[in-house]
Amino acid sequence: MERRPRKITGAKGRYLYALVEGSQERDFGCLGINGGNVYTISNGDVAAIVSDVLNVDIRPERRNFAAHQAVLKRLMENGDLLPMSFGIISSGPKAVREILSKNRRTIIDQLHRVSGKCEMGLKVTWDVPNIFEYMVNTHLELREARDRFIGGNREPTPDEKIEIGRLFETILNSDRERHVEQVERVLTSRCFEIRQNRCRDEREVMNLACLVGRTSLKEVEAGVLEAAGLFDDNFAFDYNGPWAPHNFAEIDFDL
Repeated sequence: MERRPRKITGAKGRYLYALVEGSQERDFGCLGINGGNVYTISNGDVAAIVSDVLNVDIRPERRNFAAHQAVLKRLMENGDLLPMSFGIISSGPKAVREILSKNRRTIIDQLHRVSGKCEMGLKVTWDVPNIFEYMVNTHLELREARDRFIGGNREPTPDEKIEIGRLFETILNSDRERHVEQVERVLTSRCFEIRQNRCRDEREVMNLACLVGRTSLKEVEAGVLEAAGLFDDNFAFDYNGPWAPHNFAEIDFDL
């Protein structure tokens, strides 16, 4: 059964998913936030992919994130795009066209930069029960500090806890840098660009975004397998994608 566009009552905004090149008006169906119909608003040779929404903030809920990503995935099947961050709403078609007009040159330049490319993610984590104990067992300096401050079942002072915490953090970051260098030595020749995203917790070794050619996915995957072979079973590799090039869409909008 064909899904019908959800009727929006109240002040309508336009939720922005991506920017593309071309003037052709297109309709992608009811894939959007809250089942909204996804379509283009164009201005000359650039266009925005939008759907109608109430002109209020979109809650960062899983279903909304999923709809946003589903639209981008569909758009990637049709060619190059610059993905927009989640939650961007314009007041209406006129405002969208003004954005396109003011930023036309930047949009086209960035679209050409990512043309024929997509983003792949590589997250590596320490797959160990206790990251502190793992570091203690693999780094003599940290083990000696632990034994000095905590040995004999004595309670370390607050300053000693801070000192051992700083040493742990220093060693953790040093290991991360070394491991990233190992992986990048293998992947750099297979990627147009690699960016490091911030690690979100202590167990994360690296969180890389790789800009790769769409026709080179198997070659990059082989590189990931080669890089993984440099690590033992205390590390877990999560290679994911393809995604729209979020980490490589560099647009500073003139609004």
